[in-house]
Amino acid sequence: MRLAAALVICTGMLGAQPRYDLLIRGGHVLDPGNGINGVMDVAVAGGKIARVAAGIAPGEAKKVIEAKGLYVTPGLIDLHAHVFGYMGSIRPDDSALPAGTTTVVDAGGAGWRTFEEMLERVIQPAKTRVLALINIVGHGMIGQSFEDNVEDMDPAKTAAKIAERRPYIVGIKTAHFGGYGWAAVDAAVAAGKLSNTPVMVDDKILTLTGRTSKEKLLERMRPGDMHTHVFNDRQLEMLNRANGKLQPWVLAARERGVKFDLGHGAGSFLWPVAAKALEQGFYPDTISTDLHSSSIMLPESDMPNCISKLMSLGMPLEEAMVRSTVNPAKAIGLYPEIGTLGEGRVADVAVFTLREGLFAFKDAWHNKQMGSKRLEAVLTVRAGELVYDRDGRGFPEWTKAGAYEVIP
Repeated sequence: MRLAAALVICTGMLGAQPRYDLLIRGGHVLDPGNGINGVMDVAVAGGKIARVAAGIAPGEAKKVIEAKGLYVTPGLIDLHAHVFGYMGSIRPDDSALPAGTTTVVDAGGAGWRTFEEMLERVIQPAKTRVLALINIVGHGMIGQSFEDNVEDMDPAKTAAKIAERRPYIVGIKTAHFGGYGWAAVDAAVAAGKLSNTPVMVDDKILTLTGRTSKEKLLERMRPGDMHTHVFNDRQLEMLNRANGKLQPWVLAARERGVKFDLGHGAGSFLWPVAAKALEQGFYPDTISTDLHSSSIMLPESDMPNCISKLMSLGMPLEEAMVRSTVNPAKAIGLYPEIGTLGEGRVADVAVFTLREGLFAFKDAWHNKQMGSKRLEAVLTVRAGELVYDRDGRGFPEWTKAGAYEVIP
């Protein structure tokens, strides 16, 4: 009888234990990957999404965060950032996590010669999930003399490094080539074919280079390859300068499967180009920041600000979230492992407030436009861990009665 009673008591105690480590309660969940757009609760256990549903009891979780009036989304994915190699690189945990961004893809900082250093110094220590588009230049993005060196563009060695270091390396980047002809783009595409990965192209289309945007988009790039800096009128002639209409080859390239990435940066998001493109229904496939030391301050090109700028031009928040979660995950072949709040997936969660008022937004050239809505990150969860909490929603109130006693 005593043993039976003890078993009953123990069973009751075990049943009373919380099922979840964390419950984000009462927020407006925007999860395009699972078709969720409404007030829901998000429960996390063991670093993974355990349940997304309405009315999850607070007593079922060890920690409860109230999110009424806020938006709850998958952690954002920044497809074009700079965290290694490039002279303007910045630390991902300092710049991404406070912006609700749980995954950043370094766009070309490391090449096959330098990726191991990036892995040791940046990827492994970071709380942020850091992935890489490896540069076709073996030394990476460390200056024009290196990036113009055709002899250091080795498709076979680039593909071999990708095979060695998957899933950290998700594709290839070519950028800043100032020479004549297609050597950089062709080498990057060759490496992409060998490794079965996409290529992001950031190629200078300038006078007397022997290159045109039309040929690049229609003949050199493959379906699934990405053109970044889509609203930069220097490297991609998206608009006819005479009438402001989208160039026919841009529409043809999208039809054949070429992807267009925002890549805001310090020189690549211009109001006149973006406004005219969006007016004609041409949204970027993916929203990314090209975040580095020159773009994080005055242009304010972090993910929530990029989304806010596009919203000021008429893009609905729901469309922006597709382009900040699902689409970038698909672009690098990691959907639905990342980019959703699906049950059993890694618990990367972002919580935002959408402020209403009058806000000044700057483009990459510091021209100002006013907007009425601004998205701001207030809380970030990475792999189930609370890593950013602007308003202290996940922390108890301090009271004098609960203060510790100072012992002299």
